[in-house]
This record gives sequence, C-alpha cells and structure tokens, in this order.
Amino acid sequence: MKTNEFFQTLGLTKMNAYLFLAGLAIIIIGYVIMALGDTYDVWSLTVSPLILVIGYVIVLPLSILYKKDKKNK
Repeated sequence: MKTNEFFQTLGLTKMNAYLFLAGLAIIIIGYVIMALGDTYDVWSLTVSPLILVIGYVIVLPLSILYKKDKKNK
C-alpha cells in the first residue's frame, strides 16, 4: 500500500497535512517566543501561552477533523 493510498483510507487530504504543518509552525513559534522573553515579560507570560493554546487546542485538532464536503449529485 502506498503512502497516498494509506492517507486516503483514513480520509486525510493535502489540506489536512497543510493544517497540521501550520499547527506545528504555530507551536514552534510559541515556544520560540517563550524562550526569547524574560521571565516576567508580557510575551513570555501571556502571548506565548495563548499562541501555544491556539496551536494545540484549535489548529492541530482541526487538521485531524477537517473534511471537505462532497456534494451528492
């Protein structure tokens, strides 16, 4: 079984992969912002955790659950 066939049997498309990569990029950006800020900096205490929550709770599950609507004809 080829990789493309495997993903199609799971119902995953290229859009799912793009959303997953976007989620990983958002998470990496969140950790970089957290590492670059000082201990009590606004970026480290508020902005970075918000970015991480968006990446972990919204974008990654969306990349798994996203399905393109197929219209019945």
